[in-house]
Amino acid sequence: MPSAGAGPGGAEESSSPGKGPAGPPGADTSVPAVGRNWPVGPVGRRPLVLRGWEPPATAYGRGHRGVDLAAAADAPVRAVAPGRVSFAGRVAGRGVVSVELTDTGDPPLRTTYEPVRASVKEGAEVGAGDVLGFLEPGASHCPSSCLHWGLLRADVYLDPLSLLPPWLLARGPSRLLPVIGVPR
Repeated sequence: MPSAGAGPGGAEESSSPGKGPAGPPGADTSVPAVGRNWPVGPVGRRPLVLRGWEPPATAYGRGHRGVDLAAAADAPVRAVAPGRVSFAGRVAGRGVVSVELTDTGDPPLRTTYEPVRASVKEGAEVGAGDVLGFLEPGASHCPSSCLHWGLLRADVYLDPLSLLPPWLLARGPSRLLPVIGVPR
């Protein structure tokens, strides 16, 4: 399983990103770190990654086209970066929200979140940290409740962790340490 800091696959970039499955999924290494928060969990705390991004060897091969993040049922699901809701509805019986990210190129990056009971409508503008909906109970493919978080440019899947800057990927809970030897 890739680590939380794993890049978007390490594959060579396609000469025509976004033009369909010309190369292996995840080939686009130009993902800007525009994320400002995790999509689930307490603000500022890194959720447990239950399953990492596993790009398939071929465009239609087996793999895991996103990451699974541990979260409680009914937990709020937040936008990781600003954008416009491009889809909020049901796909194959699951609630899905997709957000087209602002200023991320042409075609733009798109994040997906599932299973989510949407509280936003298609076309709504959202900011980083805005609540998109709530994690649906019992609709998970994980052994416990989780959010499947994905990232695409056109129809090419990328590692969603690549959206997050290193300081956010590494951040754990803050700890206060005693100050010793400082004059009052």
